[in-house]
Amino acid sequence: MWLLDKLLRQVVKKGELTVIDHKGREYRYGAPVPELRPVRVRLTDAGAAFHIAKDPRVGAGEAYMDGRMVVEEGDVRDLALLARYNAPFERPGGLRPKGPVRRIAAAVAGRVDQINWKARSRRNAEHTYNLTRRLYELFLDEDRQYTCAYYRDTGNSLEKAQWDKKAHLAGKLYLKPGMRVLDIGCGWGGLALWLHREFDVDVLGVALAPDQIAFCKERAEAAGVADRVKFELMDYRDVEGPFDRIVNVGLIEHLGTPHYPGFYAKCRELLTDDGIMVSHCCGRMGGPGTTDKWTRKYIFPGGYIPALSELVSEAEKHRLIVADVEALRYHYAHTLEEWFRRTNAAREEIVQLYDERFFRMWQFYLAGAEAAFRYGGMVNWQVQYLKRRDSVPMTRDYMFDIERAHFRDEDWSQRMKAAE
Repeated sequence: MWLLDKLLRQVVKKGELTVIDHKGREYRYGAPVPELRPVRVRLTDAGAAFHIAKDPRVGAGEAYMDGRMVVEEGDVRDLALLARYNAPFERPGGLRPKGPVRRIAAAVAGRVDQINWKARSRRNAEHTYNLTRRLYELFLDEDRQYTCAYYRDTGNSLEKAQWDKKAHLAGKLYLKPGMRVLDIGCGWGGLALWLHREFDVDVLGVALAPDQIAFCKERAEAAGVADRVKFELMDYRDVEGPFDRIVNVGLIEHLGTPHYPGFYAKCRELLTDDGIMVSHCCGRMGGPGTTDKWTRKYIFPGGYIPALSELVSEAEKHRLIVADVEALRYHYAHTLEEWFRRTNAAREEIVQLYDERFFRMWQFYLAGAEAAFRYGGMVNWQVQYLKRRDSVPMTRDYMFDIERAHFRDEDWSQRMKAAE
């Protein structure tokens, strides 16, 4: 316990943390702050403290999953927020691995994990997205948007915020009726179907998870639009164009930096001369980094969250004009907070679907992610790319006009029923 005790005394200055070791001895850290609830943790065996201290990011997650670390007061979200609050992005150093050898090892491992050739990309997608359909129904919104929502007001429901996110993206796509749109990494089809319904466009959605594509096709058939909104189990590298618009939401995180050149080259090839691409992805406020080992192992194998510089530099090399960049700062934190709440509410059913260890893993993932977006160095980037500078109007007013016309209003439920 001495090593973990030393680490916690260095890190935890704000917020109240109490740790009880396997012999019942109590250790206290920090001081009260209004933003954080007190947290009390119990370690259930002699090796748990060292397992956490030797590699805190992996060790804490595994100890919680395995029941070796039990949160007795507060919950794992409170613990994650407390840890990240004490190492915010704004403070140099943060929670980076200590020592040059460890940092180099983490960078090399992360880089190797990002080599996503086609077969590996499909396996990684299936690992993440071929989980039981019911799991996602339990914590996502009604349209299954598994990406950052857009909270025009923090009091808005998740459903409204996800609808508004689609309108926000649509404003940047500058759509016209009859256009051909490619949705790379289309998820469960909600954005593709929404764009068709709201703007009368034809959409092709591609993804690598078989169950996602099967569900997308079911939705399109049920809506009677399968002739205009099509979905294919296909790698984007195999798609043939041209398309007037390309949208990708939550895709770039799965590419890996070695594949950025091929991605931008392919997208340029697929776009018409006056085409527009809009990317929405998790991103880093600072420079390039690495994906932590726990996330790579348990949640997003092959994943990497890019810095803005990495996206812009590749666009420049492929003569794609970066016409608009927006940083969504707190939006994903609010989204993840709601996903965590809904996950906790569905605990009994999730444990029945999987087991207790899976449930705790999912809790830890959502809690850690929220902490990273609330206090850490994570943000969401929305980037608009053009092949030709005259593809959009001179000012950004068109974006606001379009999105305001399609934001969910007081009569949204009637609109949804009419669309069905």
